[in-house]
Amino acid sequence: MSEPDAGTAVWLHGVVAGGTGPSDLSGIAGTPVRAVPGAGLAAVVSDVPLHEYGETALRRNLEDLAWLERAARAHHAVVDALARAGAVVPARLATVHRDDARVAGVLAERRDELVGTLARLADRTEWGVKGYVVPGALPSAEGSAGGGGAGAAYLRRRRAQLDARELGQQAAADAAAAVHAALAGLAVAAHRHAPQDRRLSGAATAMVLNGAYLIDRDRWPDFAASARRLADEHPEVRLELTGPWPPYSFVAEPEAAPAWA
Repeated sequence: MSEPDAGTAVWLHGVVAGGTGPSDLSGIAGTPVRAVPGAGLAAVVSDVPLHEYGETALRRNLEDLAWLERAARAHHAVVDALARAGAVVPARLATVHRDDARVAGVLAERRDELVGTLARLADRTEWGVKGYVVPGALPSAEGSAGGGGAGAAYLRRRRAQLDARELGQQAAADAAAAVHAALAGLAVAAHRHAPQDRRLSGAATAMVLNGAYLIDRDRWPDFAASARRLADEHPEVRLELTGPWPPYSFVAEPEAAPAWA
């Protein structure tokens, strides 16, 4: 599908209950955030120029990491403000519609699902817990004494170091599983994402836990206290608690949802 250079489209940030909406927020392209009502709900949107956010241009820009980072930050800023004010169903990044009529149509098509999701997310927030391997958390193992000269002794020490590293990684993985199970028991819902690569996480050691937890707002102190206790109980992993986040991990997206519709 092609589109002219002039004109605008509509970037969807999220969906909130009808009668609620944004106030004094700037959207993805610096335009004011506004609400599109429909089916008793409100879609929170901002207008974007077709020359940068039309179907062809958007596909190209999504391959530009610097552009993608700027867009993600601007999108998150709006969704985060909405989440702090009440329940919101965050839209997938780069969900762009032709016009308000199409946005209202989506609200009508997905009304039952969206109403149910908003009810499930009310008075709840997402918290993240990441766990990283702690090198040397287990007692080191020295190679057993034996003959064979300096070369053989070196090989024994090297084998012992490799065995200790493998044991340490397994211990960290086991600890991560135990931590996740304990925290999931305190959550309304929990999801264990794939660990992030070190280049993305920026951590010096491997990530073994990348958990997301949907928590009742009044249960947050108990959840945080439990995370601190689990960190003390499992020195094999370094735990990092983040949040609150909009409930990105607990919103179902339609299968194969298009970025431009």
